[in-house]
Amino acid sequence: MYPKAFQRLIKNLSSLPSVGPKMAERLVLFLFKQDIEKIRDFAENLLEIKNMKVCKRCFNIAESELCEYCKDERRDQHSICVVEEPLDIISLERTKAYTGLYHVLGGVIQVGDSGAELKIPELISRIENEKITEVILATNPTTEGDATALYLKRKIQTLEGVKITRLGRGLSTGADLEYADELTLSEALTNRKELL
Repeated sequence: MYPKAFQRLIKNLSSLPSVGPKMAERLVLFLFKQDIEKIRDFAENLLEIKNMKVCKRCFNIAESELCEYCKDERRDQHSICVVEEPLDIISLERTKAYTGLYHVLGGVIQVGDSGAELKIPELISRIENEKITEVILATNPTTEGDATALYLKRKIQTLEGVKITRLGRGLSTGADLEYADELTLSEALTNRKELL
């Protein structure tokens, strides 16, 4: 039986996605062996997360009102890549194949769900107000991701002068962008197709 402090930390860590009780135990034992400075630094960095914000333009993670991509005027200001979650941006950026802007939906439309909590109205507003000429739908190639892309296509195609593309199928069906390697993502971006 572990001491109560260990048990509480194991419970905290095992509540994280993809961390089961055994992995949580290993992590706690690893942390226990570290010197006090490393633990203090870890704790401070963990608390610092609460100072992060959501970008008011694209809904990515940010340190200020706008994220680093929205602040960068060198990026293509007429192209938006629509993703499900902020982790997808990190994966796409690793490819160095895309230099435009992003928009984080905050998920996908689930079966029997209207998708009302997604950032779709904000996306439509951005397309209209920022003179966007291309929207790349980079939702995951899953049933929900495809349904969301189809829904977005129907909403966006009513806007004049906007080309709608979807990532090429270098990605396997059912895969998450977060786990795709850089070459596969780069190929998917390069071979994106216009949605007709």
